[in-house]
Amino acid sequence: MGDAIRINTPVTSEQLKILKAGDSVLISGVIYTARDAAHKRLVQLMKEGKDLPVNLNGQIIYYVGPAPAKPGYAAGPAGPTTSGRMDPYTVPLLERGLKGMIGKGIRSAEVIEAMKKYGAVYFGAVGGAAALISRSIKKVEVVAFEDLGTEAIHRFYVEDFPAIVIIDSEGNNLYEIEPPKYRR
Repeated sequence: MGDAIRINTPVTSEQLKILKAGDSVLISGVIYTARDAAHKRLVQLMKEGKDLPVNLNGQIIYYVGPAPAKPGYAAGPAGPTTSGRMDPYTVPLLERGLKGMIGKGIRSAEVIEAMKKYGAVYFGAVGGAAALISRSIKKVEVVAFEDLGTEAIHRFYVEDFPAIVIIDSEGNNLYEIEPPKYRR
């Protein structure tokens, strides 16, 4: 990732505007983890008018449930899960200031429109590279919903976390842009 763009969290919509679908990035700073069950609880708290356990403003959520760490590592293998499972809960989180998501797979039209509206970016992490990804995770803390086990919300401190911009803040989608280049 020699030509990768380095970004540090938290981020703003203005900072994310330079990122285009297909760009390689290296993310450093804090990112949060959350999967289906945690997303459902976050949205339920919002519906009840309660405070969220994390301030999402300018943050990035990684859709992952990290495996237990081996000695000498902060996290075990940490590969992305399928992002579409979070789509029913994503728009309210974008409204709360969430600026980035890391996962794999396609997103709904509703989520993409909300990303354009709120200036957010969808990053892809490479499935099957979970052990390699875990090397960029330097510290892990559980910050909410500990009873969910690996699906609890974790705070990851990362250095040079490798990702690719799949959908940029203008809605350009790598899954739509790339396939026509390889058709004959």
